[in-house]
Amino acid sequence: MMIKKILIFACLSVVSYAVLAKDLGTWQLRSPDNAYDLNIVQREVGDGKRQLYYRLDYLGKEVVRESELGILVENQLFESALGIENDPSTRWCENLDFQVEVRDEVRQDWGPLYGERSRVKNHYRELVLTFTKFGEGNSLTEGQHGTSYDKRRSYELHMVFRAYDEGVAFKYFFPESSNGLFLHIVGEQTAFAFAPGTKAYYERWAQGPYALQPLEGWADESERPLTLKLPNGLNVALLEAQMVDYARTKFRLSDKHPHTLVASIYDNVDAISPFSTSWRVIMAAEQPGELIENNDIVLNLNDPNEIENTSWIKPGKVIRSGLTMAEARACVDFAAAHGLQYVHLDAGWYGPEMKVESDASQVAENRDLAMQKLINYATAQGIGIMVYVNQRALAGHLDELFPIYQKWGIKAVKFGFVQIGSNRWSAWLHDAVKKAAEYQLMVDIHDEYRPTGFSRTYPNLMTQEGIHGNEEMPDATHNTILPFTRFLAGAGDYTICYYNNRIKTTHAHQLALSVIYYSPLQFLYWYDSPANYGGEPEIEFFDRVKTVWDDTRVLNGEIGEYVTMARRSGKEWFVGAIGNNEVQHIVAPLSFLDEGQVYVAHSYTDDEQVPTKTQVKVTRMLVDRQSTLEFQLKASGGCAVYLTPASENDLTKYNKVNGH
Repeated sequence: MMIKKILIFACLSVVSYAVLAKDLGTWQLRSPDNAYDLNIVQREVGDGKRQLYYRLDYLGKEVVRESELGILVENQLFESALGIENDPSTRWCENLDFQVEVRDEVRQDWGPLYGERSRVKNHYRELVLTFTKFGEGNSLTEGQHGTSYDKRRSYELHMVFRAYDEGVAFKYFFPESSNGLFLHIVGEQTAFAFAPGTKAYYERWAQGPYALQPLEGWADESERPLTLKLPNGLNVALLEAQMVDYARTKFRLSDKHPHTLVASIYDNVDAISPFSTSWRVIMAAEQPGELIENNDIVLNLNDPNEIENTSWIKPGKVIRSGLTMAEARACVDFAAAHGLQYVHLDAGWYGPEMKVESDASQVAENRDLAMQKLINYATAQGIGIMVYVNQRALAGHLDELFPIYQKWGIKAVKFGFVQIGSNRWSAWLHDAVKKAAEYQLMVDIHDEYRPTGFSRTYPNLMTQEGIHGNEEMPDATHNTILPFTRFLAGAGDYTICYYNNRIKTTHAHQLALSVIYYSPLQFLYWYDSPANYGGEPEIEFFDRVKTVWDDTRVLNGEIGEYVTMARRSGKEWFVGAIGNNEVQHIVAPLSFLDEGQVYVAHSYTDDEQVPTKTQVKVTRMLVDRQSTLEFQLKASGGCAVYLTPASENDLTKYNKVNGH
């Protein structure tokens, strides 16, 4: 029986080896502001084994204790090339030789096509450590002219580390090899050791609930991003970036070391060098809101935009329609009247989505829906049409379906029930997004997919689900956890509802979600219809709110308790505040407003005295940057505020009413 051997790049052992350890090399990398201090060491730990460790501090406080680095590669042909096929005790890490370090610093900023900020700072220091592995046998041979030369095969592994003011990241990179390097990656040893008493916002699957748990006794792996509370008061998040052709990572408890997490990839990865793993990202903050304000690190770890003509990529607000012509036309009319940009046709328009024989190139015969007439009707009113297509119908038919949708005039496609996690389906999904760009189609990916920054490279990937949202109707406490966890990774299609009687929050809470939850394609009426609208005055907030922003500020917040955020579009500001299942007192200082400018603040709060079915009160007042707004939120409540520069007429009316 052939016994497979696992080759380990840059692996390490436990701290118990420290007595025997001999440091072979140490490296330090600090962020530009010197807040992050990353230290890497290679040690000889008995029997000549050389292993890599890292540790991380933030503002002088411990974030990650000394932890393992390593990637597992299993490949019989590769072992043969290295001459180790007959030595089952040999592991690749034991013979890695350090060659060179290269340091660099990048200072730049860039303007995304859309985002949570109009400018993104991309400032980091980088350290690349090159290690080699040499094959054995015939190492020195006499040449024709009597000169010795080395015929040994050599392979390289680059450990790439970056330190930003917003966090640190590292990845494993295998450069192109003249000898050819075929990789069968079976796992990682990448570990994250924390102090006793650390707790994590554990979530088993992407659309699941959260539970604050210690780093022990987990039933399963936890999703990413994974946000943790450290005993020293720091808030820490572990993320993944640029997972394009790798395998999805979750986090599991180490079976060897207490209070330690290990990066767990979904499945094996087969690749040929040059090849890079996804980035492992660590963020730390004294206040949890700082994690949200620093989440552009995920985008910065991805390649720049590769779409030359982006004029057709247009963010906007969406209403979901029923699948009859009358319902769809009513939604178009409602969208045009209320500042929405898109109407979405969900599952079932082309037939049962789970049946292979359902043909997504045409409307099902039993549907009262004339697609081209609807699109023409919507286009005349400036409204775009989106459609849902299950991956079952997409797989193998992209080149057939996408040209048809472009010809019809479809603006976006929502991929449904996508396969995620494996190397194969991760590559397929991102290739499908690229293919959609060829036909000027925006994309919304539903179900378990979570972003890792690919929207920077292909900004037609507008948003994605991977969130426990209003399809499951979570409670308010869950909603106050999401900004500090899921939304660190990027846009989330929460599918906001307003009128549906199954929501477990107040209506003002739902209004505020449109500000707090970032999504360039923002569904505002998921389980609603135009017939639900009864002239409620607070709907003007949904009419005015934007989906992309020039600036984002977290005014205050505590994970699982409350959060208050302010976002700017042009000269207008929108503020959203939500509380958990308990009553919350919210204080919102307006110091972010322009100096010397007076604003009209339109506030929308829950009030049982308001004689409408939604019971939301609308209040208007004049404010400036010295003002502070205070709200007493009901249990599961929220409030929303729209601020616009006051006109001369506004000031005149205010002075008249107040006798000035």
